[in-house]
Amino acid sequence: MIPFSPPRIDDTICNEVILALKSGWITTGPRTKLFEKKITAYCGNKTTLCLNSATAGLEIMLRWFGVTEGDEVILPAYTYSATANVIIHCGAVPVFVDVNAKNFNIDPKAIEAAITPKTKVIMPVDFAGFPCDFEAINALAVKYKHLFRATSERQDQLGRILVLSDAAHSFGASVNEKKTGSLCDVSVFSFHAVKNLTTAEGGAVALNFEEPLFDNAAIYSELCIKTLHGQNKDALAKTQKGNWRYDIVEAGYKCNMTDLSAAIGLVELERYDSDTLVKRQYICNRYSELLKTDVRLQLPIFHEQGIQSCYHLYPLRVNNITEAQRDAIMQEIFNQDVSVNVHFIPVPGMSFYKRLGYDVMNYPITYTNYSREISLPVFYDLTDEQIEYVVNAVKIALDKVLC
Repeated sequence: MIPFSPPRIDDTICNEVILALKSGWITTGPRTKLFEKKITAYCGNKTTLCLNSATAGLEIMLRWFGVTEGDEVILPAYTYSATANVIIHCGAVPVFVDVNAKNFNIDPKAIEAAITPKTKVIMPVDFAGFPCDFEAINALAVKYKHLFRATSERQDQLGRILVLSDAAHSFGASVNEKKTGSLCDVSVFSFHAVKNLTTAEGGAVALNFEEPLFDNAAIYSELCIKTLHGQNKDALAKTQKGNWRYDIVEAGYKCNMTDLSAAIGLVELERYDSDTLVKRQYICNRYSELLKTDVRLQLPIFHEQGIQSCYHLYPLRVNNITEAQRDAIMQEIFNQDVSVNVHFIPVPGMSFYKRLGYDVMNYPITYTNYSREISLPVFYDLTDEQIEYVVNAVKIALDKVLC
């Protein structure tokens, strides 16, 4: 069976984790702090906070900005549920909008049509590792400053809609040679097991507020407290001689990254550009080369007008089919021992959101993309022989279902 996306766990990873275990630091410690600094240097943003998930990062930034009951947050209908769930957790209203037919990403024109005086945040999602049109999105946040109604100190300080990027898929992608993480106010990465760069579980908040309007280092310190029970000293700080006393200054949360996770991340980051991305690009390009003559297929886009993907997924679309046909094609591929997936079932089509009154059919491009999308396996150890086997499995399945 060819798996879909197993993590790369080799001796280099194992040895670094063992070193972390033997160091005595298995919670947040020196490796986590080093990982944060290296992410900042890699992405070119102002400062970075590592957490236990991207979900935690998105929610903590909404709460930091003062998003609460009655506020609206604009996001694409085509995303994973976490993007919307964190808005619900804050008591705010998810305002779904449609996406582009070309690259699955949120449509800036749809964003503009959805902006109201209640809009506090725009949350674009870099689907499959392809960055959104941040030039247009950032411009909208400025254009509609006159509509913005601040209800918290941070909102008043920013004076406009916050652009909070769900960059869970796009670590290492770029726009005009600027990395994700440095393209808007705040970006949140995921380092989950299936991501290009993994820490098993984990995520990072890349702060990039305009200075001196904001002090990103001070925000980092504030978020460290907020994400560790509201405690004003972490375990590393309390190891200093006589520095045991601490205070709880707010009712915070528990979402810090551990040094065991950071140990994996440090190895992955060191070889990311020179090895991981090279292999993922090769795999995706090889799929495209083998599939490009099949007129039944719409191949994914990985680079365009200064935008460079990080090759997180290979989201293949089949032309002129129904959702039921897509499902049948997938089953035929599974029957040939190839694991494939769908990214994603649109959030407005999920039971919880349907009960809130959302309807996926109100987002026709989202539904059309979803109904004919099949994600092919992409992982570091995928061989040429396996790539060819996957392509043959796809073609056999298409022939069988669409005959």
